[in-house]
Amino acid sequence: IAVVSTTVGAAPNNVCHVDSTPGVCISTADCSKLGGTSHSSTDLCADSAGSDCCVFVDADNDNEHVARACAPPRVNSATISLIKEFEGFVKSPSPDPIGLPTVGFGHLCKSKGCAEVPYKFPLTEANAGKLLQTDIKSFTKCVSDNIKDAVKLNANQFGALSSWAFNVGCGNVKASALVARLNRGEKPNTVAAEELPKWRLAGGKVLKGLVRRRAAEVKLFKTASSAIAHPPKCS
Repeated sequence: IAVVSTTVGAAPNNVCHVDSTPGVCISTADCSKLGGTSHSSTDLCADSAGSDCCVFVDADNDNEHVARACAPPRVNSATISLIKEFEGFVKSPSPDPIGLPTVGFGHLCKSKGCAEVPYKFPLTEANAGKLLQTDIKSFTKCVSDNIKDAVKLNANQFGALSSWAFNVGCGNVKASALVARLNRGEKPNTVAAEELPKWRLAGGKVLKGLVRRRAAEVKLFKTASSAIAHPPKCS
């Protein structure tokens, strides 16, 4: 087995580098579909679990490497503020309203004592914010992957759906009438206003906090923005 040493560096927003060549953090399967080459390393794509650094060779110039992938943008500050408001800040792992262990701003513990969290407890708000920025990535990807490119969403609309996905989980997003209606071409504002409020149950009970959160998400969704977040830009 030949082992090749490469210099690898990861950066925010799913950007990575292999020997100074820019790439993007996506799954090996997606990289292959796009015609790229995957590179793995323990230091590579540290903030993107299950991803490798995918690099591409420009067909017009064999010496030119470019990252070409359609990755969703980071959610805007209004979205982060909304999530923080409704998740609340928890310094150390504690049960949420339905008994699930969480920490920070809604991070659902994946192991005993939230051992996967790379920060010391009790968390500072700054580190909890960093954890949230990492956690939200899989949910923005979920929203982007399951909504057709024909559906145009501005940054506030995309952010509202990302907050909803963060709260209800990707499985529910995929199976939702909300996504199905958007993909059928129905008016986004109408769909959001009618479908988001339905997601108010937790543990089989209507929670006032969820009712308020859905109302806030609808309000954000309907807030005009000139920034387009979906379909994602390909670079």
